[in-house]
Amino acid sequence: MNDLVSVITPVYKCEKFIELTIKSVQSQTYENWEMLLVDDCTPDNSAEIIQRLSATDSRIKYIKLKENSGAAVARNVGLEHAKGRYIAYLDADDIWLENKLERQITFMNDRDVQFSCCDYEKIEEDGTKLNKIVHMPSTLTYNQMLHNTIIQTVGVIVDLKKVDKKLLVMPNVRRGQDAATWLQMLKNGVVFIGQNEVLAQYRRVSQSLSANKFIAMKRTWKLYRDIERLSVPKSLWCMVGWAWNASKKRIYLNKDKAQ
Repeated sequence: MNDLVSVITPVYKCEKFIELTIKSVQSQTYENWEMLLVDDCTPDNSAEIIQRLSATDSRIKYIKLKENSGAAVARNVGLEHAKGRYIAYLDADDIWLENKLERQITFMNDRDVQFSCCDYEKIEEDGTKLNKIVHMPSTLTYNQMLHNTIIQTVGVIVDLKKVDKKLLVMPNVRRGQDAATWLQMLKNGVVFIGQNEVLAQYRRVSQSLSANKFIAMKRTWKLYRDIERLSVPKSLWCMVGWAWNASKKRIYLNKDKAQ
């Protein structure tokens, strides 16, 4: 169990968090990784921070886009440069626990898993723990995910020995490209298995694209109609399920009770 893991991170306006994010990867007990940080023409000091850290760690790779293109393009460019057997995603404001890769790769190898996502904990923008955990279902089919877009990039790992790399190419949309990619894999027969172990922290950033509930609803409707090409009745039915599951996801269990 020592295959290379390619960690893909789009970078845009994240200078407050990017060093902590990178250091959470550098702290991994599983050391065979490369971190592909794709600069989406960020106007802040994120690039300088990345270049400083990469100067002392050759596993950190800095890639600069020619123009601001969005997270989907940034992740796809990262995927093009990836050399690993495993593809993992980590946004520039999120954090991994130090045993995340080791535990998840072991989990996937032991169970012959193609596509997995671990449980994750929510934290405030300043890093304060909310003691709130999002638990993955043990499995999730294409139709189930249409009603429950619970899979989060911070916990995803895909085994390219078992999954065609082309299925990870994200549609070029500004919002919802990650959920569309998970649906794309599931629709093409890739099996998802959830890992019920908290191995990551998802930062709740007030200015993020997913922070506004109305924006989230609009993004999900666009996913149904424009990307998945669902009929209006089916889209409405899926939206009801999505809203229900989204409300349940906000009723988190206290971390101590969940253990």
